[in-house]
Amino acid sequence: MIEESLKTAKAGFYRFSVAPMMDWTDRHCRLFHRAFTRRALLYTEMVTADALLHGPAERLLARDPGDGPVALQLGGAVPEALGRAASLAVDHDFDEINLNVGCPSDRVQSGCFGAALMLQPDRVAECVRAMIAAAGPVPVTVKCRIGVDEQEPQVVLPRFLQTLAQAGIGRVAIHARKAWLRGLSPKENRTVPPLDHGLVAEMKAAFPRLAIVVNGGIEDLAAARALLDRGLDGVMLGRAAYRTPALLGEVDRAIFGMPGSDVAPEAAVRAMLPHIERERARGTPLHAITRHMLGAFAGRPGARAWRRLLSEEAPRPGAGPEVVERALALVRPPLAA
Repeated sequence: MIEESLKTAKAGFYRFSVAPMMDWTDRHCRLFHRAFTRRALLYTEMVTADALLHGPAERLLARDPGDGPVALQLGGAVPEALGRAASLAVDHDFDEINLNVGCPSDRVQSGCFGAALMLQPDRVAECVRAMIAAAGPVPVTVKCRIGVDEQEPQVVLPRFLQTLAQAGIGRVAIHARKAWLRGLSPKENRTVPPLDHGLVAEMKAAFPRLAIVVNGGIEDLAAARALLDRGLDGVMLGRAAYRTPALLGEVDRAIFGMPGSDVAPEAAVRAMLPHIERERARGTPLHAITRHMLGAFAGRPGARAWRRLLSEEAPRPGAGPEVVERALALVRPPLAA
């Protein structure tokens, strides 16, 4: 798996990625998404450095065979702790280690990290230097916003990127919205501040040696390709990829130019059945896995019946792969165009 991940890395796996999403992109979700695409870069949920150093690190860093390439996203603001956490990530064969400088949640703000770190670029530089020193050949990256609160993105973003580049960062994922640390909820911060993909494209022109991945408001692969055509190095989809994962079945062909057929949702669902059986033997409840699969057939005849059966029966004690098989039998072929 490691050798294959390294080969993929050389081919630019960050050209398309699925964003880190709290409570969503756990290992079961990532394995389902991997059933659709061999090439896309998948991110973990954000894990704080303190949780790794003082909590159940093995559980938090758990991976499944064949899930790569995967990036671990870390949260924190203490260089020494982030360096130690990065070392743990290397030991668990992650393909990238990412520092969260974009999350606006109250919990993250109270710890003075996430988007609040955009107000402390020198602290971010210290953090990433410590992570780079600990990570060796594994790339360290940053995910940020275009600014926070009353900052002027056209002014602060170039300075922030310059600071990152000088600290040794070679790739940045930019959510093309401001984060408002006061006045907006985390949910509102994903939709209310206006998008500025143009500014992110300008940053690529201003920093040609910095790989820049754009995130925010990208709803389909047509929009993703349009942004790549503007010179950006990669696109990152979040909720669109989670809610309509079937689009991931087109990624290897449409984004990476790989030959072969797209992966149908039926095939991705069936690929999860051995995982479900293994996890059932370990005591993992079925709904912990199938909750990530509810959108597999969005827009298809039978999609509602699929969701309903899984939602009602997967939480029941003893539920296993047979529930998924029964739900799958309710789905019909796509309507003719």
